[in-house]
This record gives sequence, structure tokens and C-alpha cells, in this order.
Amino acid sequence: NVSQYYAGMVLEGGSISVDGQGTLVTTEECLLNPNRNPSMSKEEIEHRLQEFLGIKKVIWLPYGVYGDDDTNGHVDNMCQFTQPGTVVLHWTDDPKDPQYERSHEAYERLNSTTDAKGRKIKVFKLHLPGPLYRTVEEQFFFDGCKLRPAGQRLPASYVNFYVTNGGVVAPKFNHPNDELAKKTLEEAFPGRRIVQVYAREVLLGGGCLGCIHCMTQQQPQ
Repeated sequence: NVSQYYAGMVLEGGSISVDGQGTLVTTEECLLNPNRNPSMSKEEIEHRLQEFLGIKKVIWLPYGVYGDDDTNGHVDNMCQFTQPGTVVLHWTDDPKDPQYERSHEAYERLNSTTDAKGRKIKVFKLHLPGPLYRTVEEQFFFDGCKLRPAGQRLPASYVNFYVTNGGVVAPKFNHPNDELAKKTLEEAFPGRRIVQVYAREVLLGGGCLGCIHCMTQQQPQ
């Protein structure tokens, strides 16, 4: 049996990423959104995370991935720890892309802080696939789901992976950046096997079906 405790706050698994040594990264766009915990300040949220998750330091990024409206910017699509002191970050070098400012602001935050142990954070940049857009046919992709317009930008990200024993299950989108993403993840996860799974259909579901990390539940040691 697992003991359960009422934390008194709204918190989805995809809205945080932890390093296992006291550091947590999240986005202001998500956790400070009025639809989550409107009566709690940033300081109160940090205290609750410390109390229930044993967190020593919270790193706040401004935003999640552009177009990730269903989750209000879950961090698991934007930035995740791969090991203590190391993260991967959703990235683009195109200043005309609306994701550009979001990624660069996040990089500045990460580059100007330390983790709970006082270590500088190493950032691996995962160049985004696309941008990708929903087709006319795909707006009717799921029966019984919210109708989503054709031409909608999909929040496709290689950051939305799942870590398993000895490996990492990561998305791919049949895009030229798929191979680059795999190589970057191999650098960020030394000693782990990277397995990519075609994930566009999963991404089309939106919300909790955002991608691989969104639709899985990891079991800690």
C-alpha cells in the first residue's frame, strides 16, 4: 500500500521535472496560471513543493512550448533533466519563429542559476521538429474529441520523452531533425539506449496525449 496525502494544490506530472537531488524546474506560464492555483503565490507554491516533494530549489522558466495551449505550457515539453546538473531544452535558431524568444529566455534563466547542490546547469539544445501543422484531414482525427482547426501549429517537441531502465523512449516526427535529436539525447543520456517512436498521431490528441512523457507514468526506485 502507498500512503496518500492531500497537498491542497493542482499539479500535473508534466508540469514539473526533477533531478532527484532536490532541484525542480517548471514554467511560470503553467503553475502561475489562474486556472491552477489562483489563491497561491509563487512563494507558497515553492513551499508546498518543498513540503511534499522534498524540493530544495525551484527553477522557474517563463514559458513552455509555443502552441501548447492544452497544458498551459507544461515543462515536460520544454525542458527536462537528463541527470543531475544537466537538462535538454526545446530550441530554435530562427528569430522569426514564435518559439525563439521563449527558448532563449529559458536558456538565460538556466544559464544564470545553479541547482540545489550549487552546480552550474549544462544545457543541451534539442532543435525543434518543424514547425508542424494540423492538416485538414487531421482536424477530424479523433472521434468524440474537441474539434481542432486545420493549420493549427502542433507543439511538437523531442523533449517529451520517457526514461526507462537503461534507455529513453523519445518521439520522432519523420522530420530531418529526428536524427539530430537522437544524437543530442545520446550525449545527454550517456550509457542509455535512445529508441525513437513515431509520435505525430499521439501529438494530434492534444492535452494529456501531448506526447510520450505525457501519456506515461514513471515508477521511481
